[in-house]
Parts: sequence; structure tokens; C-alpha cells
Amino acid sequence: MEKVDIVIVGAGVVGLAIASELTRTGRQLFILEKEKTYGQGTSSRSSEVIHGGIYYPPNSLKAKLCVRGNTLLYRICQENRIGHKKTGKIVVATNETEIKGIEQIMKQGKDSGARDLEMIDEDRIHQLEPNVKAVAAVYSPTTGILDTHGLMDHFHQEAKANSSIDPLILDTEVTGLKPTTDGYIVDMTSGGQPFSVEARVVINSAGLYSDKIAAMVGLGIDKERYRIQWCKGDYFSLTGKPPCKMLVYPEPPKDGTSLGIHATPDLTGRIKFGPNAYYVKNIDYKVESDLEEFWKDIVKYLPSIRKEDLHPDMSGIRAKLQGPGDPFRDFVMRHEEDKGFPGFINLLGIESPGLTCSPAIAEMISPMVTKIL
Repeated sequence: MEKVDIVIVGAGVVGLAIASELTRTGRQLFILEKEKTYGQGTSSRSSEVIHGGIYYPPNSLKAKLCVRGNTLLYRICQENRIGHKKTGKIVVATNETEIKGIEQIMKQGKDSGARDLEMIDEDRIHQLEPNVKAVAAVYSPTTGILDTHGLMDHFHQEAKANSSIDPLILDTEVTGLKPTTDGYIVDMTSGGQPFSVEARVVINSAGLYSDKIAAMVGLGIDKERYRIQWCKGDYFSLTGKPPCKMLVYPEPPKDGTSLGIHATPDLTGRIKFGPNAYYVKNIDYKVESDLEEFWKDIVKYLPSIRKEDLHPDMSGIRAKLQGPGDPFRDFVMRHEEDKGFPGFINLLGIESPGLTCSPAIAEMISPMVTKIL
């Protein structure tokens, strides 16, 4: 049986970032991905935003890794010619009653270390975005957008360049994990054929299926509160002249399931709106949301948008630990040695701002692996 230092389960942006980081140490690793190419789940179905770190409780992993990831991502994109743009972002209050909510976001962001935040008034909003209707806003100049596929390509190429062979193995689904005296036997089906390797370290970065991988190794996912909740969000694209150049977000919903239906330009200037949030039992990427309800949320801050100019675009699914009505849940990123699984590193609930956090997550996982090996 072939032996390897590390197996990473899942080749989304986080798994690829970890591979890029770990291959620098000279360790041999495999990245196992069940789809026929990488990043086919949550990674390729997002707003592609480089977040500033304003929405998450101070000292949470989401807050700390987002602030760090923001700095790292801009550097990575600049040094490697990955498409990106520091558009800036406003989180708007469309009436006086919403001001308190965005003031709390401002305080939380500052407490978390988010850079260069400002509270701006109606006149300044109009200067920045003449078509936006709002009485106040939090302005985050370090928020931007990027080419997610370009970023994943970069992480893959880095991992490949640092390795003797391409470590990415596609069309390969993990079917079992058996602890041994010095690691784990990883059973898989690759190209329809059964195959196994022995790894000293297994990193669970399986996104929407990360609870399934955790259960395979023997962890009680309900006892540990590791069960993943699938939370879907739809997007509608806009035809016609773009109404804004920046990212424009409303005050987020109180239930914490999403950041609200926001206006997001892509690198060509095209605008899409979304996502909303609703829990689902099945993976299905058909846009199912009611256009009328979407449009009603959008015109609160962009009243010039016509319903007939909105068209179903895409949907994505978040891997949430937080179920309907539950309070905030942070990322789970831990070595499960204390639970009897030395060498097994779990990453669960890596939803937004996971894209922004990806290089910072890789930084955090690297010393965990070094300590084991």
C-alpha cells in the first residue's frame, strides 16, 4: 500500500490553499477531490468578495482569519497577476431605524481589526454611489472582488510546482477512514476503481460533506455538534447599465443566515444581486427564489432597478454549522487528538468568509501539521 505524509480531502479553495502552503515544507501529499475538477462546490458559487472582516464577533476565527486573509489575498493577487479589484463597499441604512444596526457592525468591525472603516452620511453616499438611496452607511475601502477560479488555479499550480508529481487526484471519492498505529488508511474510489493509501495526517476540507468525512473516522457528529446544514442562496443578474461600481450591502438579517441581498459587480462591471438564504435537504443549483421578493429587497437601496431587468443567474450552497434559528457558529478548525484521533485535522462550517480566509486558514493549519509530523 502506498504511503504518504498528508491526505487533504476536498479541493475547494481552502483545500488548495492548504496544499499550496504544506508542499513548501517538502512533505508529500495528495489532494482528493470527488468531482472531475476542483472548486465545483461552494468555492465556485459565491459573490467572489474579498471581505474586510466586519460581520463577525471579535476574537472569533471568522473575524481574525478574515482580517488576515484580506491582507494576504491582495498580496497574492498582485504578485501573481490574479484578477482582482479593490472596489470598496458600503453597508447601508435605508432609514433611521437601521442606523443602530450598522453602527453595531462598525463597532464590531473595528474591534475585530478591520482596516480603515468609516461611518458616512447621505451626502458622502451620494458622492460615492449616486443611485444608492440611504441615510447612512459603513464604508469599508479594503473590501473588493477577485477571480476565484484564478486564485484556485494559482494554489493548484503552487502545490504542483512544489511537488515531484501533481498532488491533485480528481474523480476520487473517499469511502472510508481507518485509524492505524501511525495514521489512517484512506479508502477511496478513483475513476470508479477502489484504491487505498496510508497517511500520517488527514485534513478534512470536504466542505458540504465535511461532516460525512468526520463521521467516517469515528467522530459523533451530533454529539460534537459537527452536523452540516445546507443553506442555499440564489443570485439574479442585471441587464442594462450597472447602477453602482462598489459593493452595496443592506443591513444584514437578524437571523445571521446571510449578509443580505447585496449588489456585487464582477471584474467586467456586470452586476448580480444575492444571495438570499434558505435551508435545503438536497444539493440542487437551480434558482428557485421568487423574483418579486428579491426585487423588493433590492429597490430599498437601489430604487432605479426595474424588475424586468433581473434574470435568474446562479445559486450556491453554504456548509453551515448553524441551523435554522441557531445563534452564531464559528469555524471548526482543530486537531482531534484529544478526542482519540491523532493526526486527524477537522475543518467544518467553512462558509463565508471562507474564500477571504483561505490563505490565513492555510497559515493556521501548517503548524498543526508540523507538530504532528
